[in-house]
Amino acid sequence: QVQLVESGGGLVQAGGSLRLSCAASGSIFRVNAMGWYRQAPGKQRELVAAIGSGGTTNYADSVKGRFTISRDNAKNTVYLQMNSLKPEDTAVYYCNLDYVDSRARDVMTKWGQGTQVTVSS
Repeated sequence: QVQLVESGGGLVQAGGSLRLSCAASGSIFRVNAMGWYRQAPGKQRELVAAIGSGGTTNYADSVKGRFTISRDNAKNTVYLQMNSLKPEDTAVYYCNLDYVDSRARDVMTKWGQGTQVTVSS
């Protein structure tokens, strides 16, 4: 069993900053990629940023230069620093974990419960 605990969402004014955290624990042999997705009302879930085991990062064009993803491998934790927030960044943000299960050694994926980010204009 793997658990993801997300934190850091909230309400912020346009131009402000927030930092999201997602900590993974449980039956994890190895963490591959970790990432953040978001889903706004009436829209499909979309990739915001992802980071591979070697530190390679990938960002949505809409957040490049404003958001930074990082990870602490020792803590199996991924962070998303969000600066210069815009009202269009308002969404539920979901943490995603790609990992190898410690028991069956299968490649698995896990989603967090989501954290609301609201940016007021």
